[in-house]
Amino acid sequence: MSYLPHTELDREKMLAACGVENLEAFFETIPNEHRFPQLNMPGPLSELEVLKELQELSESNAEATHYPCFLGAGAYHHYVPSLVNHMLLRGENLTAYTPYQPEVSQGTLQTMFEFQSMICALTGMEVANSSHYDGATSTAEAIIMALNHFRGKRTKIIISPAIHPHYRQVINTYTQGMGLTIVGQDHLEADLDDLLTELDDQTALFIIQNPNFLGELEDLQGIENAVKDVGALFCVISNPITLGTMKPPGEYGADIVVGEGQPLGIPLSYGGPYLGFFATREKYVRKMSGRLVGETVDVNGKRGYVLTLTPREQHIRRDKASSNICTNQGLMVTAAAIYLSVLGKQGLRKVSELCYHKAHYAAKQIDKIPGFSVRKHQPFFHEFAVHCTKPIIDINKSLFDEYGLIGGYDLGQDYPHLKDHMLLAFTEMISTDDIQCLCDALGEIS
Repeated sequence: MSYLPHTELDREKMLAACGVENLEAFFETIPNEHRFPQLNMPGPLSELEVLKELQELSESNAEATHYPCFLGAGAYHHYVPSLVNHMLLRGENLTAYTPYQPEVSQGTLQTMFEFQSMICALTGMEVANSSHYDGATSTAEAIIMALNHFRGKRTKIIISPAIHPHYRQVINTYTQGMGLTIVGQDHLEADLDDLLTELDDQTALFIIQNPNFLGELEDLQGIENAVKDVGALFCVISNPITLGTMKPPGEYGADIVVGEGQPLGIPLSYGGPYLGFFATREKYVRKMSGRLVGETVDVNGKRGYVLTLTPREQHIRRDKASSNICTNQGLMVTAAAIYLSVLGKQGLRKVSELCYHKAHYAAKQIDKIPGFSVRKHQPFFHEFAVHCTKPIIDINKSLFDEYGLIGGYDLGQDYPHLKDHMLLAFTEMISTDDIQCLCDALGEIS
């Protein structure tokens, strides 16, 4: 299939959209000696030489296995037990894709079923699907589910501005042109009390993140009752690692629980592929997008697994479809299922406790450093904001260039009122020595 403009008019539109006058100007950034057909490519290399060159290139990257990493903001450097990759890279797991024929896809289906079961146990919900692309997609699909539940009669969505900025962007992309009223996207300093006043009989869904993007634990007192009083649905975006120690959203009234599954045995990998989990109440299951795997028995009474629900237009009538998502993150589901199985309930609790205690120890130490003050607006889990007297970009450059540390996230990029605030994350991979090194570096930088 050709993706080039088919007509002169198409070409002119493309060039205008790119801000250039002609096709030659479009390619000006590419030096002439590197343009087709004179590509000026280097000569052939042996496999040994290629591997050596690639190894040298990879070592120029600043990544979390070689540098202490305090950058979180939605993707976190956790320890991945060796068994996860050992099992994941087995051929039957690595190549498993869509289980269209259940009789020959029992391993894939069972993995998905176990994943769903563990997500339900973590979130306190009754049903979970076998994944979306990432946490942002799961959140957007929660909105679609709520709209389907109310059959389009409610068109107001209330979103906490403290949810991940990328999630808010994906929500905008998903819902553009749908005629929705989305509250909370613009007033970035609004808190939950402000948002609760916006609830009315047109509200379909109320979304919060807990812990929120700033790492803070939300005060949930009265939220469930306020949302239920107007008949709306309540969605919570959750970090699965926090659920090793915190009360699951299902216990404080959530109708939908979504989130990013990357912390569950999936490496950072330059931002993907990741995994979006989605769990809800059983009464909403037929409005849920994605695949749902169920357990059954065959004619001989032997246990087996089937695709119980596949609510997309490729499987059912278009007007009955709840989503047009065309795949699941099967390999990432397998990684998460293995990770949760290896850790078990007590292992996940230990990881959660380590993250919490290391972050709180670090916060106490950083708060003592002149020029840095920890934001104490609300309790936090394993991530917190620090106000700095210097620009975050300069601090991060000094941390890396002079001390070999990957610094935090500049919150001023997304929240103007948090200019000069850095978001720092702490996982079980950060040692006491790493924290001391960070504190020493910040003290010298200040």
